[in-house]
Amino acid sequence: MPNSTICLSFDFDAMSVWFGYKTVGPAMLSRGEYGARVGIYRVLDLLRQYQLPATFFIPGHTIESFPEPVEAVLAAGHEIGHHSWSHIDPGQQTLEEERQDMERALQALGRLGVKPLGYRSPSDDFSPSTATLLEEYGFLYDSSLMADDFRPYHPHIGDQVSAISPLVRGREAYFWELPMCFEFDDWPHFQFNFVPYRNGTSAPGKVLDIWQNEFDWMHSHIDSGILTVCMHPQVIGRAHRIAMLEQFIQHCQAAGDVKFELMGDMIVKLAAS
Repeated sequence: MPNSTICLSFDFDAMSVWFGYKTVGPAMLSRGEYGARVGIYRVLDLLRQYQLPATFFIPGHTIESFPEPVEAVLAAGHEIGHHSWSHIDPGQQTLEEERQDMERALQALGRLGVKPLGYRSPSDDFSPSTATLLEEYGFLYDSSLMADDFRPYHPHIGDQVSAISPLVRGREAYFWELPMCFEFDDWPHFQFNFVPYRNGTSAPGKVLDIWQNEFDWMHSHIDSGILTVCMHPQVIGRAHRIAMLEQFIQHCQAAGDVKFELMGDMIVKLAAS
């Protein structure tokens, strides 16, 4: 039987996730506050109940705005990764703006005593400079890209891509990629929005079916597969969704020969092998 790994990850964005929208109103920000007041504690309680480790990608804005829940994440022994300072898409920043944002977030993490091993882009995408900045600042892994599903890999830097000529490969990055995908991200499934419009009202049973079937296929076909799940406390923390997450955890545990790991621990093991 394959030896499968689940990496539960949570983007604890709180209010900062809404800064990328053209118009930000009190109701939108209150959803972010819900994540810090309610959702994060439901997530931590569930992880405590099942004695599971998880990785939290936390923007500097959240660290400085909501210190108590961030301290609760640390006290529970979970990993904290870099998720920018104010959740701005790096593709909208100049190199200097992206560097300043990355350093400001590193300073906020440093005040917690955290030197992050991993990074997740706020937009789940890179600017032309992101990969080289990750190397410059010594990150061991990223979890923003999607060129694989169940196997870590090294993304390329300097690929030449055009609609009129074949791909010319650049070099492999030093850091690892723990790939994510939007099907395994709770936000596209569940987060409603008016402008730009996003339905976001999927039934938990539909999403649970997708997640369980994806896990089952990996567990049956991929030896030592790693499945990364991306969630947000303000989304997954709603009662009917935290119940769905618990069902997913139970399903994976029932399959046997499955472990839950911190993303950083997985990469340290890979680098040492």
